Parts: sequence; structure tokens; C-alpha cells
Amino acid sequence: MKKKILDSNQLALLAESSRQRGERLVLTNGCFDLLHLGHVRYLEAARSLGDALVVAINGDESVRALKGPGRPLNREHDRAAVVAALECVDHVVIFPEVRVARLLERVRPAIYVKGGDYTADTLDPEERAALEKIGAEIRILPFAPGHSTSALIERMKKLSSP
Repeated sequence: MKKKILDSNQLALLAESSRQRGERLVLTNGCFDLLHLGHVRYLEAARSLGDALVVAINGDESVRALKGPGRPLNREHDRAAVVAALECVDHVVIFPEVRVARLLERVRPAIYVKGGDYTADTLDPEERAALEKIGAEIRILPFAPGHSTSALIERMKKLSSP
């Protein structure tokens, strides 16, 4: 069984090897705190765009910076293991920064994918600059309405309130 969870050094080597074979590496990123159907559909669609899918997962500190003190609900290694268990995911890497720009420059994927809650214009400027520098194609996939971790957490809070 191949090792799916890699560190950034291992991933950079794998990506270079893939490029030399003419393969198109797809990379997406996010917190993936509570995996739900929207995530699964999104990751399956992202995987269909290339030869391999890498999911970069925000580390615990960066999730707290992005989502607030109550998050993440699941620790980074647990989130990585759950995402890695999906058949459509070829590799997972945990990155400590809030933005994935540094990892993008290191891995140099052919395609970078974001969900439909983004547009090409609303991508983080640092990430966009990294993508332009490496010449990656940016693909925005349709958002799956009704499937969001934040909404799921709110529903859980309402159910547990007296």
C-alpha cells in the first residue's frame, strides 16, 4: 500500500517525478475539519482533472487563525488520515501557514482547484501570485449548496442546546 500522507519535502520530490513523466498533478487545500458530502463530491471532481490529486490540509494553528478559537474540531493528523482514506485522494500534506502559497511554489502543481465559494478574483493575492509564478491552471469547481462545515456545526449546536 502506498504512503498517502507526505511531508512537503516528499511531496516536492513526488511532484517533480510526476512532471518528468508528463503527468498533471492537481492540488487543492482547506481545513477539512468535518468531512461531509460536499467535500467528497468536490474532491472527486478535482481528482478527475488530472493524473493525481494532492490535498493540502491546514495545520491546527492555521485553522484557529482562519476559523477562530473553537476550531479545528479534529486535529491535523486525524483530518489528514480521514482525507487520505478517500479513494479519490492520492496524497495529503499538512502545511502550517494560513495561506498555501509557499507550498504551491514548492510543489508546482499543474492545476490548482478551489470550491465555488471562491472566484478567480477572490483568491488570496499571495496564492494567486504564487500560481502565476509557477504557471498553474486555476480551476473553480461549483459549490455544493447546503454542505458546509460551519453550517453543520451550527446545526449540531442547536440540537445540543436545551
